[in-house]
Amino acid sequence: MTIGISIALILSSMLMILLVLLHKGKGGGLSDMFGGGFSSSYGGSSVVERNLDRLTIITGVVWFVCIIALGLLLKP
Repeated sequence: MTIGISIALILSSMLMILLVLLHKGKGGGLSDMFGGGFSSSYGGSSVVERNLDRLTIITGVVWFVCIIALGLLLKP
């Protein structure tokens, strides 16, 4: 079980790095290459940015749960 959680932690960490790099900063970002630069006239951010935010939050929660689970499993 520890190995499975460790693998999930590694995968979620790599995905989190990728998702953070895709976010648009002040001067634009990598998300502009994938359609993140199109902004809606009704909202402050595009649908792609909102979905990217949601996916980043979900990945962060999975990462956090993996950290807590490993901490509880490896506790002496």
